[in-house]
Amino acid sequence: MVGFLQPVDNNPPEGGGQVKFRSLLKKLKLDRLGCMKWAMLFASMVSLAAQTPYQDRFVTVNGLRLHYLDWGSPDKQPFIMLHGIGRVAHSFDHIAPRFHKDYHVIAIDMRGHGDSAWSPEGAYLVEDYAKDLTAFIEQLNLRNVILLGNSTGGRVVQVYAGTHPERVAKLVVEDVGPERTNEIASAFARRVEQEDKGWASEDELVASLMRGGSTVSEELQRNYAHFGSKRRDDGRIVWKRDPNLVKGFVPTELWAQVLKITCPTIYILGGASSIVPPETQKKLKESLPAVQIVTMPKLGHYPHQEAPEDYIRIVQTFLAR
Repeated sequence: MVGFLQPVDNNPPEGGGQVKFRSLLKKLKLDRLGCMKWAMLFASMVSLAAQTPYQDRFVTVNGLRLHYLDWGSPDKQPFIMLHGIGRVAHSFDHIAPRFHKDYHVIAIDMRGHGDSAWSPEGAYLVEDYAKDLTAFIEQLNLRNVILLGNSTGGRVVQVYAGTHPERVAKLVVEDVGPERTNEIASAFARRVEQEDKGWASEDELVASLMRGGSTVSEELQRNYAHFGSKRRDDGRIVWKRDPNLVKGFVPTELWAQVLKITCPTIYILGGASSIVPPETQKKLKESLPAVQIVTMPKLGHYPHQEAPEDYIRIVQTFLAR
């Protein structure tokens, strides 16, 4: 199924155009204000995803059915994007179309996230995600791969690039290094507990995201809320993620794998983020043969969403070398 407006598992039905959209509004018996809110959501989603068609695909790896978005050009160099903890493949809806003409862009819902299956054992260590990426690349028979990962996704692509250097052409790591501290791990556990009650509506969820002090635009926050959430049996809106993700979000040290990275690599860091401290940056520069570290001033943990145009230019420049 192609494009944003085609539903996948657990997504609310959207229309395929003005007629279907109006029919949906009528069916839901929304008042004028409700119609306006739906119209705003509809318009923002179209501007993000429908500009370049993609396909919703599924593949089974390590016994789990993983969902991914495919901006398919199989004859072009594969470019795989991995999201952060609690995020989804649609986090890259505004990024992927900008690389579609030159690359075969793929964004994956990692296990336990989005429309991918949950691990029955609660296996969510970085190494578990990396095993899925290994099986995914093998099953699709991909070579000369470009990898981009934000947050936890960035840890996963570091591990893969270090353990399968022959498969990776270039590596983009966003605001993470080889280490995850106990402080970072504990913060996510607290967040999962705090968000357990969910929200009354998608609008309420978006409002809570906007209150968080982030510089991410409302358009991107709405996209995240729409694709990253679902309606629970009790009617509350909750994130599409396995609560057991916390079992794998633990203090982590990945230097053994990172030191084996041989491909050209760029670390794109948020200037206001402390996740990759100066001493880690220094060790990366001393240890990796082809590394570049770029800090984007005043940004936090999600530069690709906080300053998309600048981020895209940095990645494009890196890939063109």
